[in-house]
Parts: sequence; structure tokens; C-alpha cells
Amino acid sequence: MHIYFLGIAGAGMSALACLLQSQGHEVSGSDDGVFPPISSYLDKAGIAYKTGFDAKSLPDHIDAAIIGTSAKLRLATNPEFKELMARGVPCYNFATYLGEITKTRENLIVAGSFGKSSLTALIAFLLVHAGKDPGWFIGAIPLDLPETGHAGLDPLFVVEGDEYVISLEDHRSKFELYEPAHVLISSIVHDHINMFPTMAEYEAPFQRLINRAKPTGLLLACYAYEPVRRLIGDKAATWYGLAPNPGYYAADIQIGPITHFSLCRPNGEKIKLKTELLGLHNIENLIGGCAFLLERGLVTQAELQSGVKAFRGVARRLDKKTKSSIVPVYEGFGSSYEKARSAIEAVKLHFPNQPIQVIFEPHTFSWRDPSAITWYDTVFEGCDHIFILPPPKIGDNSSSQLSLDQILARVRANGIMASGIVDTQAFSKDFTQGLKGNEVILFLSSGPLAGLADHLPPMLDAHFGTKDLD
Repeated sequence: MHIYFLGIAGAGMSALACLLQSQGHEVSGSDDGVFPPISSYLDKAGIAYKTGFDAKSLPDHIDAAIIGTSAKLRLATNPEFKELMARGVPCYNFATYLGEITKTRENLIVAGSFGKSSLTALIAFLLVHAGKDPGWFIGAIPLDLPETGHAGLDPLFVVEGDEYVISLEDHRSKFELYEPAHVLISSIVHDHINMFPTMAEYEAPFQRLINRAKPTGLLLACYAYEPVRRLIGDKAATWYGLAPNPGYYAADIQIGPITHFSLCRPNGEKIKLKTELLGLHNIENLIGGCAFLLERGLVTQAELQSGVKAFRGVARRLDKKTKSSIVPVYEGFGSSYEKARSAIEAVKLHFPNQPIQVIFEPHTFSWRDPSAITWYDTVFEGCDHIFILPPPKIGDNSSSQLSLDQILARVRANGIMASGIVDTQAFSKDFTQGLKGNEVILFLSSGPLAGLADHLPPMLDAHFGTKDLD
């Protein structure tokens, strides 16, 4: 089959494209804006795509089309969508299609406000590392797996379950279309306030997912979050967390370039593990992923230890961007308050005596929503200087979003030095020359960062590089 993706540059869309390609289908697509890391990933995967929407450039034969949720992909205004409908091509949103092609699999739905991409990638990688062939669907780019979506031959399919809405017309959460054999809940904190204005509205789809968990499967959840414990209630569950709890937890944590810790099992057994990942939140993720595999008997202790040591995580989740600079640069996924704070706290933990400078882009609706301006009161605590890009003018409500000046004023009002970025080329030069050489740089965004994540690290390597480092 030839399957066409309208809006292929979305994280979920590109992952499904890779999954279908792994099944032997011909895949192509288009999008209005395709930027790294997705553009680089699609190029590497050999998936053809074009920038812009033109009905005349659609392939002659298309068996099915997957339609993204961007405002620019509406039937009324998108010429390619209109042409697809005129041809009678069956059109689906990606969650519907993914749910349909995985309904007979032994699905593990990995859900939560944060941590789900890392957990999905971890579980899939540990299984592959142990010689197995699971299926997986990851809404981010794993550093240790060949693709974001893979069909696999084993029954188990590990799917990142996004709570965001299916489409602009269908406000159910995407994970509600997947058939769960097992459910893993990593966290629940209020997010996506543009679609879920209240905490009760945000919790509701998680409650429905928990209620759909099979009695014969595993319900695994992080104990640290009160909403998670409350929604699970008296249902049979296996717990995990960073701190001691009724299930799996970490002990003997020794933070360093290689962090050592013990995975404590409910039976009292300890398994010594080591990782190069930054931050306590990543240790929490490792505990959760290991707990699932051990509970299901899918890996041995030796396979677990070897796999955890080798796992490097996913792109934009604190992966290091510089190669030789004594001023290291890390890129975090700053789509929400909690994700941004986790990244900042991880950098502070590993570099406690070095100034932290953050380059931040308020890309998601939540960061641009006036009702969430209080996030800026505390999110950058402990940082020395914040450089902020202008909010992008995308989405139906762009006219009512926060301005760069409003964001800067709010950050500065809380005692944090903040500067706006207007000219990125001039900024890169001035920024590099203004560094003393003892700083740590953290990128935070879910968007393109105006290309800074691609061209600034090489500049720092050239300016601060050492011969002693690769």
C-alpha cells in the first residue's frame, strides 16, 4: 500500500510512518514546516516528504491518507486534503490508524504527563538489547533504536500513549483508541490547559484508561503522584518510584558522570545498575521500565544491567549537543512546566557549582497562554541567565497569547536575569563571546529553537574546544 501523511513532521505522524514502512508499505508525505530533528530523521529513514501543500504534487496512487491535527490541515483550507477527499482516498487520523493496526497485539500503553517517551524507548531498547523483537511507537527520536516506529514480530507492542486530543473535532485522548493489555502511568500533573482547562478534565481520560486495564495484565504506576494513587484507588497495581514505596524503588544513589544506584524489588532483592543519563527523573524512569520487564519475566538480571548501562535515552531529553567544548550544551524537552523543571534540576544536580544559562522557546500553547503566566514565577529558579525566543505565531488563539515582553517582565520580576532573542545570528556570536568558560548551557523547547540547537553547539566546540575531548 502507498500511505500518504499530510502533516508528516509531527512526532506521532513520523513514528507511524516509520512503523508502516517497517511493514513494507510505501510511505510519503508533506508538511508546512519540517525542521530537525524530525527532518534529519525522515531523511535518514529514506521517507520522501515535501515542504508546503500543493494538490498537484500528490502521488498518482494513494491507498490511504493519515491527516495530522495542525490548524493548517483543515479540510476547508488545505488544498491537499481537498484533493484527497475529491479522489475518495480513505482518510484517518494517526491515533485511529495506530489503534486499528495494533488491536490484536499485546499492547503496553505507556501514559503520563511526562516520562512516557523515555519509558517507551527504554522498554523497547532493553527488549531489543536482550535479543527480542517487540513492536514500538515512540513520540520522540530514540538514540539507541533504528526507528521511532517498528512493527516487530513478537506479540508485545510498546506504545507511547498521548493524552492530547485526537483531533480538533474529537477531544478524546489519543490513548483511548488503543487496546491495552498492560498500562503504565508515569505521572499525572495538569498539562495541555488549552484542551483541558481544569485538573478534573485532564484527569478524566487517565481514569478511563486505568479502568480499561485488563485484570490479566499489569497495571504499573509511579507512586509519587497523588492523582495517580487516587485514580487507581483499590485496583490491583504494581508501584514504582524514586523513593521507597510498596513496589520498586531506588537506593544507594551515587551521582556522577556515571550514576550508580540499586534497584530494590518488592521481595527485598537489590540489582545494581549504572547509567550515564542525567537527573533523578531519569532514574525514576529506569526504575519503572525495569519494573515492567521484571514483573513480566522478559529479561534476565544480567540483560537488565547491560541494557540500562547502554541506554542513552531519546533526543531532546538532556542529550549532549557539544563534542569538545568545556562549556557543555544539553537539550531538554521544555513543553511544560514539569518537564522544564526536571531538566533544570538534573543539570543543577550534575553541575552544582557551575552557572546555568538557559535558551528557552515558549513553543507550546500552555507556555503562551496568559492563564499559565504563573509558570514563569518559579520555573527558572536556580538558573543564572535566561535567553528567550519570541513565542511563535501559530494556532487559532495566537492573537491572545503572551508576548515576549510580557514573558520577560514576569521572569525578571522573580529575580532572574532574562534577555530576549531577536536576531539569532547576532545572538549566537555575542552569546559565545560573552561566556567565561565555566557555564553549562541548556536548551528548552518542543519547537525548532530557530535553529540554535544545530548551529550554536559547533560554535562553542570551535571556541571552547579542547584537544583532550572527542
